[in-house]
Amino acid sequence: MNPTPQQTAAVDAAITSRRSLRAFLPTPVPRETLADILQIAARAPSGTNTQPWKVYVLTGESLRSLSRQVRAAYDDPAVAAQHHEAYAYYPRQWQSPYIERRRKVGWDLYSLLGIAKGDKERMHAQHGRNYAFFDAPVGFMFTIDRVMEQGSWLDYGMFLQNIMVAARARGLDTCPQAAWTQFHRIILPAIGAGPDEMLVCGMSLGHADPHAIENTLQTERESVANFARFLE
Repeated sequence: MNPTPQQTAAVDAAITSRRSLRAFLPTPVPRETLADILQIAARAPSGTNTQPWKVYVLTGESLRSLSRQVRAAYDDPAVAAQHHEAYAYYPRQWQSPYIERRRKVGWDLYSLLGIAKGDKERMHAQHGRNYAFFDAPVGFMFTIDRVMEQGSWLDYGMFLQNIMVAARARGLDTCPQAAWTQFHRIILPAIGAGPDEMLVCGMSLGHADPHAIENTLQTERESVANFARFLE
């Protein structure tokens, strides 16, 4: 079935309006809405239909309790130093153009917030907002069985994208967060994950705070001419 122009426009709008927002309203999101989003997202493709995702949905006290535990570890330098990511999300050696893109988005955000270079205290506090899910009423933790290999992680990315796009279609916003992975040894037992599971990332979901200056951040994207080669 071919989509109508209106359907195409709606899908395009959901994709292009998706941004990683860092300030949310406390407005609750109904459980039924969350279940609908996850059910839609589960249509993501996966190699031989393995569907490698496992999702823990946190609201209310479960969300606040996890936030308190992780924030306490993050704010104690000696404790934080004992926690390390279970996998390398970023390259071990940065090179152009990736390092420039990384630096630009960081300083663009800090500039909006009035955080000057070298202001380590405010940088620490802003990064720490990750561990409050940026005040969102819903937090996700995503895990994968350790037996799964690199291909399943590719599948997982498509599932995460589906969640974010489905949320936008319902007037909600998200922020996928790799920041949580440092504290996987706290998080996994806290959410009841089994010993064979690995933390992939977290995600905040809720209604965007329209008055938060950080939510005005618009990240740049390369043009198709810069990243694609058409071979005929």
